[in-house]
Amino acid sequence: MADQGKVFNDPIHGHVELHPLLIKIIDTPQFQRLRNLKQLGGAYFVYPGASHNRFEHSIGTAHLAGELVRALKARQPELNITDQDILCVEIAGLCHDLGHGPFSHLFDGIFVPMVLKKKKEDLANIGELDEEIAEEIEEEIEEEIEKLKTWKHEKGSCDMFDYLVKCNKLKQEMKDCGLKLPEDLTFIKEMIMPKQIKDKKWPHKGRGKDKAFLYEIVSNKSSGVDVDKFDYLARDCYHLGVQNNFDHNRFLKFARVCEVEGKEWKHICIRDKMMDNMYDLFHARHCNHRRAYQHKVNNIIEHMTAEAFFKADEHIKVKGSGGKMFTISTAIGDMEAYTKLTDNLFEQILNSSDEELKDAKEILEKIIARKFYRFLGDKTLGEEDQKLDKEAAMAQISGWKRKFAGKKLTPEDFVVDVITFDYGKGGKDPVQYVYFYSKDNPDQAKWMPEDQKSKIRTVCFSEKLIRVYYKNPEEQSLETAKKRFKQVEMQQQRREQRAQKRKASADSGT
Repeated sequence: MADQGKVFNDPIHGHVELHPLLIKIIDTPQFQRLRNLKQLGGAYFVYPGASHNRFEHSIGTAHLAGELVRALKARQPELNITDQDILCVEIAGLCHDLGHGPFSHLFDGIFVPMVLKKKKEDLANIGELDEEIAEEIEEEIEEEIEKLKTWKHEKGSCDMFDYLVKCNKLKQEMKDCGLKLPEDLTFIKEMIMPKQIKDKKWPHKGRGKDKAFLYEIVSNKSSGVDVDKFDYLARDCYHLGVQNNFDHNRFLKFARVCEVEGKEWKHICIRDKMMDNMYDLFHARHCNHRRAYQHKVNNIIEHMTAEAFFKADEHIKVKGSGGKMFTISTAIGDMEAYTKLTDNLFEQILNSSDEELKDAKEILEKIIARKFYRFLGDKTLGEEDQKLDKEAAMAQISGWKRKFAGKKLTPEDFVVDVITFDYGKGGKDPVQYVYFYSKDNPDQAKWMPEDQKSKIRTVCFSEKLIRVYYKNPEEQSLETAKKRFKQVEMQQQRREQRAQKRKASADSGT
């Protein structure tokens, strides 16, 4: 290509040089949209430094993806990593977050489930309508439900990548850079959203199983060790002003592709002496969830913001393909419309004089005035409930909300949420999914044997707790809510104690 690459001065990685094709992608409206999506959503209202966006994280991920794949190529020429492979990996790193919605994980983690729940309720009540009207509406709602059920930001990233390439006519540019289409387009999307491998059959089409290790660079579904995590931990810690003990540069120095006993294809592995560094990676992730991502104030700010978006959903229209108008939630099915959805949605509602947006606006005004829903307390779930996934746990404790109702209190006055803190693999030790090689045998790797692991380490890798917030800020009403929360909490504790006694009794056979 005649165009030259560019050098970015990044606060995390220093001077980052990117290929000219990546610059072409960066200079599109679809990628520039990421400048207006906060990396940490509502955390900016808690941590003044957390103002960074998906834009710089994506550039950092592309850089690290290139660094890792080039290190593997230089260290192991026999892997036959081509310049074509390297470019595809870098593009996947660059485009892996194109599908995020306003306020990042708030959109698909809180807002979309709210809309999905409402759509399901609408479908259940469809029988109350005229039969002919009901049939037409039912089909429309079922279609929306299906889209919402399968929606993840990774899927959005693949859809947006396709739209970006088509809209900006980049296929010829890609061919000029040595990429083979459509094979490499498929490969890039597969790296952004790799399939879960459940049997010995190779599930991907972009590359064969001899290049399986390339699918572990951007999004590693096997161990969770990938450059996406390397960048966001380093970048988030920097902007939050907290310590990050994981050294990703050291990982790059010791990463190798090895045969693993019992596995059909090769994996990216790490030197056995790096085990402590790997624990630091997952521990840093866990600490950031506690300190920032699921901070109790950030938690309720994001819930309130999602609630405002939910109330505004049907009243804000975005023009998409063919001039068709979409709501906030239906825009996920049209990338032209979705491109226009950014964090600016917050300001649009906040500054609106539209009477239909009044309720949504009032919620956002409370956030700006820092009149958040008040935190009443949290409680770690019992041993049995710890095993439930979030959806099941929410169903299990739905009765809590009803129990809060009492004199001058209703269930709608409360927000109850299930919070999970873990190391990325549920209740399991994440390092048991990482493969290690030794100095004496650098081409064969294995899981770290239990007797070689340090005995001074975490043994519990997950806990669930519920958090309860009260919506009414009036002090007298708040005191009533606090007392009610304590009463319900004590009742729950007594039930759990009785359950534990019954269990102990049954176990002892008495």
